[in-house]
Amino acid sequence: MDLGIAGKVALVGASANGLGLATAERFAMEGCDVAICDVNAAALDAARERVAGAAAGGRVQGWQVDLRDASSIERLVSSVTEELGPVDILVTNSGGPPPGSFEDSTDAKWQLSFELTFLSAVRLIRGVLPGMKERKWGRIVNFTSRALREPIPNLMLSNAIRLAVAGMAKTLAAEVAPYGITVNNLGPGPTSTDRALELAAARAAKKGISLDDELKATESRIPRGRMARPEEQAAVAVFLASEMASHITGAGLIVDGGETGSL
Repeated sequence: MDLGIAGKVALVGASANGLGLATAERFAMEGCDVAICDVNAAALDAARERVAGAAAGGRVQGWQVDLRDASSIERLVSSVTEELGPVDILVTNSGGPPPGSFEDSTDAKWQLSFELTFLSAVRLIRGVLPGMKERKWGRIVNFTSRALREPIPNLMLSNAIRLAVAGMAKTLAAEVAPYGITVNNLGPGPTSTDRALELAAARAAKKGISLDDELKATESRIPRGRMARPEEQAAVAVFLASEMASHITGAGLIVDGGETGSL
């Protein structure tokens, strides 16, 4: 199936591992020119090699960036535009806020979460939006969480901040729809990434059980009987960025194997 995005420039946040890496790889397989970025320079080199190995004719470049820093994001967007061209597709993604309850959440943790998860998305979008409006075409996909439908225990910071991202995106979708730009949120359920293992370990410690027992408990709650694979989330992100999905905007799509109980 031709998704109609070959030759488009796709920028994927926090793409040296996990969901970001899988998504960058999928865009490369569709023939996009792909910009990856991460704060970890060593991991970025390995990720660029992997994405380049999957490329179907497109170019792949990598940049070190601190998504908590406005000037670092500005330099990233400028460099991508200079080397690959204006960004057509943006996938906002970042490391999630630390787990914990309300009483665990200090001002410093709230500030970190706001800058990393919310402001990083705002700043990335701000950097690419003028060009998308000028060209009358653009796709913005925000990786959020299934917490958009149902708060997740022991994730106070994430539950709060990701809803802010969703509210911003929903409002933005209506503002930019006349320019041929779509804005959507993708909320992954439990997915086999390092982040998922970190959160599972935190839950296990809180319950006083082993990590293996916690992972089994997680899988038992999912009607599909297993956690998602990163490439399954990536496939949805790439579809939302495609021509096929041109009439989908302002949506929040939960990809969790049926775990979430809300309608």
